[in-house]
Amino acid sequence: MRLQKPKGTQDILPQEAAKWQYVENLARDIFKQYNYGEIRTPMFEHYEVISRSVGDTTDIVTKEMYDFYDKGDRHITLRPEGTAPVVRSFVENKLFAPEVQKPVKMYYIGSMFRYERPQAGRLREFHQIGVEAFGSPNPATDVETIAMAYHLFETLGIKDLVLHLNSLGNPSSRAAYRQALIDYLTPMRESLSKDSQRRLDENPLRVLDSKEKEDKIVVENAPSILDFLDEESQAHFDQVRSMLETLNIPYIIDTNMVRGLDYYNHTIFEFITTVEKSELTICAGGRYDGLVEYFGGPETSGFGFGLGLERLLLVLDKQGIALPIEDAMDVYIAVLGAEANRKALELVQSIRKQGFKAERDVLNRKLKAQFKSADVFNATALIALGGSEVEASQVIVKNNATRREVVATFEQIESEFSGILAKLNDDSSENL
Repeated sequence: MRLQKPKGTQDILPQEAAKWQYVENLARDIFKQYNYGEIRTPMFEHYEVISRSVGDTTDIVTKEMYDFYDKGDRHITLRPEGTAPVVRSFVENKLFAPEVQKPVKMYYIGSMFRYERPQAGRLREFHQIGVEAFGSPNPATDVETIAMAYHLFETLGIKDLVLHLNSLGNPSSRAAYRQALIDYLTPMRESLSKDSQRRLDENPLRVLDSKEKEDKIVVENAPSILDFLDEESQAHFDQVRSMLETLNIPYIIDTNMVRGLDYYNHTIFEFITTVEKSELTICAGGRYDGLVEYFGGPETSGFGFGLGLERLLLVLDKQGIALPIEDAMDVYIAVLGAEANRKALELVQSIRKQGFKAERDVLNRKLKAQFKSADVFNATALIALGGSEVEASQVIVKNNATRREVVATFEQIESEFSGILAKLNDDSSENL
């Protein structure tokens, strides 16, 4: 049997992983500027953590969850999204306690799992970056969080980025709209897709989010939830819009956007970009003021977003955005003969301990092949170490691009390699 990775998963090899690391580190740096700290939750949770919070009737729970019973007969699921586990942790660890500084602002980076048809930018194991802020009902928190995502995408250079904005209002506004939507859709029930006929009974707002052609036609003239916002909900949404305008973040109102999870209220949003004439959502989120209480905590406001790393990297690639990946090596040591093997090990280790990226030959190859490796590694400096150099306790260090050379003792290499590199780049220097 030929062993292969499971369908819907991928191996992220070192060259690609460097891009992942760049994006992850950039996100970490930006989130730090907004005073977010990292949280790491388990990859699997009790089934109820996801099913009850995301919604028993959502596609995630009914079609996509990887769930199973473990050896202790506990119903377990691999996490399909990040918010519910973070809320569970917030409540379990009592981060709502008075002595904890508010708002509590956390981000996560990790694997999520959904059983669905694999395609470009959508896998069964996928990776998500997300943020959650607890304890602030202020519309400024909505806008600050959206602005943080916008900050990340602007820094990456994402093109054709459009912020789609909507409000689901508070529970009373949503209930009034739900009934109006049922009244509108029921006479056209037979024109809906089978999935949307089911959604009409279980959660009619999700019909608005359907990608099926027949559903899009039916909902084209559906009532807008914005017409059903009460005074409180309208005031919150007006402030969000005004603050976005203050920050010069452009947006469009998208009344058919409802998001696919049950826990949202008030502000919801998606960042959408265009790739090869197709629209792709690269980030989505919103407010969820009832979720902490639902998990047994006190009434606590929440706001967050999630973005898929695979999809973001796909967008960067398709839009021709090159990431500034640093792959150059500081020095490569070519090793000539067995008598130089031990000393090469000492030198390369001392150079690494000084903070430099270094490699040496370990394959006993001919000198020409080793020099080729130095070029492949894009090495700044090259050292050829043989028996005569070991005996003399010094080597020639060569700039691999300009061929400028300096002579350095082993002691100098082991203690002040930065000075040697500086000399290599100094036109007036001949040797040390």
